[in-house]
Amino acid sequence: MAAHIGRRLRKSAMTTTVAAVAVAALSASQAPDVTAGPDGRQSTADSASSADPGSGDGATGNSPYYTDLPPLDSPVPSPSSTIGTPVTQGSAESGIPATVLDAYKKAEASLRASKPGCNLPWELLAAIGKVESGQARGGAVTADGTTTSPILGPQLDGNGFALIKDTDNGAYDGNSEYDQAVGPMQFIPSTWAWAGRDGNGDGEADPNNIYDAALAAGHYLCRNSWDLSDQNDLDAAILSYNNSTEYLHTVLSWLEYYRKGTHEIPDGTGTLPVGRSDDGTTVSPSTSPATGSSNGSGRSTSPATQSPPPSDPAPSTPPATGTPPPDETSPSPTPTPTDTVARLENAGTGKLSAMAGDAFTERISTRAETGAGKAVGKVRVRFTVIGATDAEFTTGESVATVVTDSSGVATAPALRAGEKTGGFLVRATVVGRSVAGLDYKATVTQRVADTVVRTGTTALTCTAGGTFADQVEVKATYKDAVADRVAATATLITSATDATENDKGPYFKDADGKAVRSLTGLETDAKGLLKLPTLYADDTTGTFLLRITTAGGASVDVELTVEPAETASPSPSETTSASASASASPSA
Repeated sequence: MAAHIGRRLRKSAMTTTVAAVAVAALSASQAPDVTAGPDGRQSTADSASSADPGSGDGATGNSPYYTDLPPLDSPVPSPSSTIGTPVTQGSAESGIPATVLDAYKKAEASLRASKPGCNLPWELLAAIGKVESGQARGGAVTADGTTTSPILGPQLDGNGFALIKDTDNGAYDGNSEYDQAVGPMQFIPSTWAWAGRDGNGDGEADPNNIYDAALAAGHYLCRNSWDLSDQNDLDAAILSYNNSTEYLHTVLSWLEYYRKGTHEIPDGTGTLPVGRSDDGTTVSPSTSPATGSSNGSGRSTSPATQSPPPSDPAPSTPPATGTPPPDETSPSPTPTPTDTVARLENAGTGKLSAMAGDAFTERISTRAETGAGKAVGKVRVRFTVIGATDAEFTTGESVATVVTDSSGVATAPALRAGEKTGGFLVRATVVGRSVAGLDYKATVTQRVADTVVRTGTTALTCTAGGTFADQVEVKATYKDAVADRVAATATLITSATDATENDKGPYFKDADGKAVRSLTGLETDAKGLLKLPTLYADDTTGTFLLRITTAGGASVDVELTVEPAETASPSPSETTSASASASASPSA
C-alpha cells in the first residue's frame, strides 16, 4: 500500500510539493508527535514498528484504505468527548453521520464497562471508520446500522496485496476463492470469525452493521491489555489493525482532528474520501451516497455512476513466428508455505489444567509439517476455545492467530480459566488450508484452599438462651496465597470425632428465623475471608464445636462455650422477711 501511495505522490512535482506542505502543516497543528520528512511523509519519534506479531494479517488483511488527511482548519472545540455532551458545529469534513456516530459512542460506552483499563475513545473508532470506509460511505446505512449495500475491499489474491485464501466459504464477502475485507470497519472474514460482536442487540454479529463492526473494532483494539491512553499502546493497537506506518499516521491525524470537535449530520450526507488507490491510480467514488457507493476499493458499486471505461488500446504486436503463446511458457505459481502444510502435530504441549480463575501454566504449541515431516514456517495457525466454558486466552479473546516460526511452531497465548469448571477443547487449525484440526483437552478445576484458620483469638462464649457477641471469621489460603471465591460449609458438629450435625447447643437462624446448624453455599471473599452469621444458644450448656470446611478439604474447628444463666440475687425485702421468720421460730 505504501508503494501505491508513493506512486500517486510521484505523479507530478507539484502534487508532491503540495502534499509535503499539507502534511507538515497538519503535523505541526494536529497530530501528536508527528513530523513530515523531506518526501512529505509522516514519521513518529517512537511508534510501534509492527502489528501484533500473533495476529497474522491484522483486522483488515492490510487492505487498501483512504489516505485523505483532515482539513487544516480545525473544527470548533467541544467541551468534552463524553457521551451526552452536545456536539459542536464545524467544517463539513468534521461531520459524522448520525447513526455511525451513535454506533461509535455506544461502543465506547460498552468498552468502558467491560474493559475500563483500555480507555478506548470513540474518536479512535471514528478515525478508523473514516480511513477504512469514509464513515460507512458517508452514512449509507439503514436505521439499524446495516449498510445499504456491501462494502468490500479487493480480493486478497497476492496480486499487489496480501495472499489470503478463502476462510469463510464466501459467507461474508461472497468470494469462495480469496478473502476480502468486509463492512464499514473492513474486517477480513478470518478475523471477524473471532472478533465479531453483536452491537445492536439483534442476536447476530454482522460485519456490515456499523453497531456490530464498531463494537468488534473496539474489542480488537482493546486486546493484549493495551491502554490506549498510552501512546505506545495506541500505536501498537492501530498498527495491529493495518500494519502500515502511513496508516498509523493517517489514523492519528483524524483522531486528533475529531478530538477537537465534531458534529452530527444526517445519514447519507457525509463527504466521501477520494484519495484511495488499489492499483497505483486514484479512483474517485460516486459523488452521492444516494446514487452510487464505493465498494471499499475506491470504485462505485452503481453502474449508473461509474466512469466510462477507457477506449480499447491498440492491439499489441503479435509474437514472432515460432514463439509459443505466453500461457504455455508461464511457470506454475510457486506454492505458498500454507499450500505445503499436510498436518499439524503437538509440539510438546503437556497436561492442560488450571484452577478456576487462574492462568494455565502450560501453553499450547503446534507444529506445522509437510507430508514428509518438514517444518513449515510463516503459516498462520488459529487456536479456538471450544465448549461450554468461559476460559479464554490472556488477550481477552477465545480465538488467537499465531504465525509459525522457522521451526514450524506456533505457540498460543496463555490460557486463563474462567469460573465454569469441567473440560473443554482448544482446536488448532491452519488458516487458508483444509487440513485436519488438532484438538487439545483442557480442564478447569474448582477453586480450593489447603489451609483455613480463624482470624481472631477471643474466646467465643455466651449464656444459655443468649447471643454470641463475636461473629466467627476465618481466612483461607492455597499454597500460602489468598484463596478467594472458595466454596465452604459451616456445621455445628457433635464432637471432634463425630462430624454429624448436632441437634442441640449453638445455632444459626435462617431467613425465617428458624434454627439451623449447618450452612452451605458459603464462599470466601477476594481476600480469602469468610465471616459467618451471628450465632445463638439454646438452653443447653457446655462446650460445642463449629467446623468450617473449604473446597479442597481444608478445615478448622472453632470452640463455642455456653454457660448457665446467672441465678437472680434475692431482693432486700425478701432477705429481711426471711430473717424475721427465723427469729420468730421457737427454739429447738
